[in-house]
Amino acid sequence: MPILSVEQIQSFLLQEFPQNTVTIDSLSEQGAWLRQKIDQSHLRPGGTVSGPVLMTVADIAMYVALLAEIGIVPLAVTTNLTINFLRKPSAEADILAHCHLLKVGKTLAIGEVSLYSEGQTDAVAHVVCTYAIPPKK
Repeated sequence: MPILSVEQIQSFLLQEFPQNTVTIDSLSEQGAWLRQKIDQSHLRPGGTVSGPVLMTVADIAMYVALLAEIGIVPLAVTTNLTINFLRKPSAEADILAHCHLLKVGKTLAIGEVSLYSEGQTDAVAHVVCTYAIPPKK
């Protein structure tokens, strides 16, 4: 089970990343569900959620799932993020992210994130992400 609570991680994110608007819905063993409320500022021409928004949500989902497993390690950082855009996200629905950690080692963690438009069963994007974990002092 996660070693940190939703409240602990959300509090950390609010303090360290006040610009962040992604919220944590739940944590599970080696996983997390997050939500990005979508408004006009998240859309690109053509009325779809922009790629940078989707990448941000996926990156934060990975960070949250990792912190829930290893504790607050502010300097854990993204070293790789590969995204496959699968279908057009709805401009009228929140983006939901489900992260599952595949491997958490001493120096690297790898996870995958599926992104959905709320109410849809098919993913709008699939992400594989690697994080570097700094050495413990």
